[in-house]
Amino acid sequence: MGKKVMNRKASDNEYLHKDFHGALSCAIEYLHKNYGEEAVREYLKKFALTYYAPLINDLKERGLIALKEHFEKIYRIEGGDVEISLKDNELTINVYKCPAVTYLRENNRPVAPLFYETARTVNDALCEGTLFKAEFLDYNDTTGGCIQKFTRRDA
Repeated sequence: MGKKVMNRKASDNEYLHKDFHGALSCAIEYLHKNYGEEAVREYLKKFALTYYAPLINDLKERGLIALKEHFEKIYRIEGGDVEISLKDNELTINVYKCPAVTYLRENNRPVAPLFYETARTVNDALCEGTLFKAEFLDYNDTTGGCIQKFTRRDA
């Protein structure tokens, strides 16, 4: 009997990393319990400034459209229940149900009390050194729902 060979590449598979959210929640809780709230924010900020450096440069060059395209792609991949609009130099992201929080809750996994910092602190870091600022409003602990706004800084 002849040998059958199957050729596959990682790109042949749908990209999902939902279990990453569980690991991230555990890491946030560990940092929080052992080093405090500020350590969580510092870690997330350092991560964001490094990992999202290309996005930050794109934000500096193209403005809020860069963030709009980024968040549309991320929430499309994650299956987020969101509404994203860009009008008059204001990007608003209404997250009705956060896909990460939804996944964790549906799988009976813990959601760290500071998990919201993955949006609040990261968004602040994205705007650091740019003409824009981030706001994080109306967070719902149960669904992870929130309003994220990006606007031009006051002159």
